[in-house]
Amino acid sequence: MADEERRRRCDALLHEHRRIVFKVAAVYARNAADRQDLAQDIALQVWRSFASYDAGRPFSTWLYRVALNVGLSHARREREKPAMLGADLLDAMEGGTPIAEPDERLAALARAIDALEPLERALALLYLDEVPYAEIAGVLGLSETNVGTRIARLKQRLRRQMTGTAPDEETTHGTR
Repeated sequence: MADEERRRRCDALLHEHRRIVFKVAAVYARNAADRQDLAQDIALQVWRSFASYDAGRPFSTWLYRVALNVGLSHARREREKPAMLGADLLDAMEGGTPIAEPDERLAALARAIDALEPLERALALLYLDEVPYAEIAGVLGLSETNVGTRIARLKQRLRRQMTGTAPDEETTHGTR
């Protein structure tokens, strides 16, 4: 594929799937300027890595993998800074549409997700985006069983945080 043709194809796919980039940036960056910088870093890495993209596989899976790797690297660099997302995460998750008065439960969930370790944030993002477990496994390099187990544990922990229940008070809920 010629460079110009490859660039057009990359630009078109990136534009079509740009919400993934913005969602990942919202999960791993603290403010609007950092999110913009992270989104640009992701786009740059997508272009640099585009030659390795296998067109026989879903672009979204490959894009999640690239975006999450860049986001995780960013999170490692920023680890010592205190985390805070709040309503900005909700705005990004709604496609950038401002939310005048976010539901307090959603704001609390955003704060809980922001406090997670980077890999857990990736799991939460992919789960909330309704990505199938098999695809999450491919994106994160885990087994599908490991994904299911980690998500079940993550959901239990978040449920405890959100409801204030002790581990022995909760009931087990099925997974997707």
